Amino acid sequence: MSRTPFPRLKTGLVAILRGLTFDEVEPVVGGLIEAGFEAIEIPLNSPDPFRSIERAVRLAPDGVLIGAGTVLQPAQVDRLAEVGGRLLVSPNIDPAVMERASAHGMVTMPGVMTPTEAFTALACGASALKFFPASLLGPAGIKAVRAVLPKDAVVGAVGGVGPAEFASYAAVGVSVFGLGSNLYAPGMDAEEVNRRGSEAVAAYRALDI
Repeated sequence: MSRTPFPRLKTGLVAILRGLTFDEVEPVVGGLIEAGFEAIEIPLNSPDPFRSIERAVRLAPDGVLIGAGTVLQPAQVDRLAEVGGRLLVSPNIDPAVMERASAHGMVTMPGVMTPTEAFTALACGASALKFFPASLLGPAGIKAVRAVLPKDAVVGAVGGVGPAEFASYAAVGVSVFGLGSNLYAPGMDAEEVNRRGSEAVAAYRALDI
C-alpha cells in the first residue's frame, strides 16, 4: 500500500475541533491558522462535518492540512476527498479505510497503542502514528514502543496531552501533538480558542524538535 509522507510542518500541532459548527469555521479555523496551526481536524461526529471541512479547505492557504477525524468507513474517505480534505485521522487502524485514503493520496494518522497496531499501521501506509489515548501510555510507554519502530516513523501523541506535557513527550521522539478539549470545546468563544492556540504554538516552538 502506497504511503503519503507526513509533511514537514513548522509547527507539529493538529487542532481537533470536535463539535465545531459551520458558523464557527471562519473565526475558529481562521484564527488558529493565523496563530500558526498547519493542520486542522474536524471529527465526523461534529454537526454537518463535511460542509464545515469544505469551508475550512476554501479558507486555508496552501500548505495547511485540512481534514477529518474519527473516520471509520471507506465511504467517509471518499466523501472527504470530494470536499477537498487531505488529512485523515482515525481512532483505530482499519486496512480498508487506509487503502481508500492511500488511493486518494491523503496524509493519514491512524490511532495505535501497541507495537502490533503500530506495525500494522505502517504496513498500511500510515503517514504518521497517532498514539491514542497517549495519557494511558505516557512518555515511558511511547518510548518503549518507539524503540522498536523504524527510525523515520513519525510519532504523534493525542489524548490527555497539552502544552505542559510537550517537552516530556518530545524527549522520547514525539514530534506531532493533537490538541482537543484543551484547545476547543463546543460553544467556546473564538477569541479564547485562538488565545489557547497561540500559547500552544509558542510552547511547541520552544521545543528542540
